[in-house]
Amino acid sequence: MKTEIIVVAAGLGLRLNAKVPKAFVLLKDHPLLVYCLKVFNKHPDISGIVLVGVKEHLRVFDRLAFPFKKVRAVVAGGALRSDSVKCGLKALSPDAGIVLVHDAARPFIDNASIDRLLATLKKNKAAILGVPVKFTVKKVDRKTLNIQETPSRDLLWEAQTPQGFHKDLLVKAHAKKSKEEATDDAMMVERLGIKVKMVKGSYRNIKITTPEDIILARQLLNRRET
Repeated sequence: MKTEIIVVAAGLGLRLNAKVPKAFVLLKDHPLLVYCLKVFNKHPDISGIVLVGVKEHLRVFDRLAFPFKKVRAVVAGGALRSDSVKCGLKALSPDAGIVLVHDAARPFIDNASIDRLLATLKKNKAAILGVPVKFTVKKVDRKTLNIQETPSRDLLWEAQTPQGFHKDLLVKAHAKKSKEEATDDAMMVERLGIKVKMVKGSYRNIKITTPEDIILARQLLNRRET
């Protein structure tokens, strides 16, 4: 089946204290968005890319996407992440059978992780990248801040992107309304009663959210270049 990817880049970067959308924040010599586009554009099993950006800055998104021939559409996102993914779904080619969804804020996605994800999707309708948590996690009462539970680390994984789905399944998940906003696409698919397979990702596949993440990302780039 033909595989296309939705790159979600509609975040404003408020927690980064950035004056520009997060996708435009410079990481060394290039905007953050460019790093993942390079990987997806070169991957032989990805047929097309749909880029979802900030409505007020679509001209800049168009310019950044221009060198990457697999980008088939640049569309405006919505107020919520789920709205942005829905906008991306509408721009996919009709013959796309597998859809990956990736956060542009994860610049260090690698081919090996993508390969493992796509291999898993040949036998499963839904799969996501992730890594086992390294630290002890506590479940805490929101009001009192008392610890309620210490889940076993053996059961806990940190979800990453890309997340992959059969296209009809993801469209169905986004068409179903819910009172609670989903934090990722896998959560929306889980609500349909579908099992989602976890695939080993990479600890390098970090998400840029705060200024401290930018510092870490620069260090990772320096290590890669030496």
